[in-house]
Amino acid sequence: MTAPAYGVLRRVSATASVLLENNPSTMTLEGTNTWVLRGGDAAGAVVVDPGYHDLDHLEKLAGVGPVELILLTHHHPDHAEGAPWFASKTGAPVRAFDPSLCIDAPPFADGDVIAAGGLDFTVLHTPGHTDDSVSLLVAGQILTGDTILGRGTTVLHDLGDYLRSLRTLIALPAGTPGLPGHGPELPDLPATAREYLAHREQRLDQVRSALRQLGEDATPRQVVEIVYADVDRALWAPAEASVRAQLDYLRASSEDGQ
Repeated sequence: MTAPAYGVLRRVSATASVLLENNPSTMTLEGTNTWVLRGGDAAGAVVVDPGYHDLDHLEKLAGVGPVELILLTHHHPDHAEGAPWFASKTGAPVRAFDPSLCIDAPPFADGDVIAAGGLDFTVLHTPGHTDDSVSLLVAGQILTGDTILGRGTTVLHDLGDYLRSLRTLIALPAGTPGLPGHGPELPDLPATAREYLAHREQRLDQVRSALRQLGEDATPRQVVEIVYADVDRALWAPAEASVRAQLDYLRASSEDGQ
């Protein structure tokens, strides 16, 4: 799929448009998707994940019109770093799961419904990539931040949390479109979440096999060298973080007698 042009607001649905930040990398894919949502005749928009403190991107984002509210899917700088500057520029408050990210507004919690921009946003706490990761269900579509990407898989902090988050997303109505923090939008987010779950279970089996070969005290790096042998070595560092989460999960399960 051809990436949209940087700095050009692209309409994705009747209520959602995306402004792609020019920060491509192996971790951010084409760049950070900043989502702009507005329902009906609402005067102000809701902006989700303003991105880095990138004034070229943020100035273009401010040009979309009045902004009523800024929402953050999690604390990573490629999503949240520019929020204070953008809040100052637009006068819009910032809300997030993490209270330290909020500006002139309270944090939100799992299950909260936020009315803004002529729309209702339902907060789903979907930790695993980070402890404060959320997905936002709005107008029959869901913004997933880094919990589910437009392609590839995300880096994990806690595998147990992540598996539970995937099951939460699988339970959404079939055909719910996904609006990710990086990469192209997804036509059926629950189906993608189901594929992610199968992938994680396959990776766990591969890690178990590597441990049988290396011994139960193997380091994440040793496991990466076996399980990710066919993956570009530029991705081994983030893979190591995910393997660490997998090892923590397997060792905790073993201690619990599971």
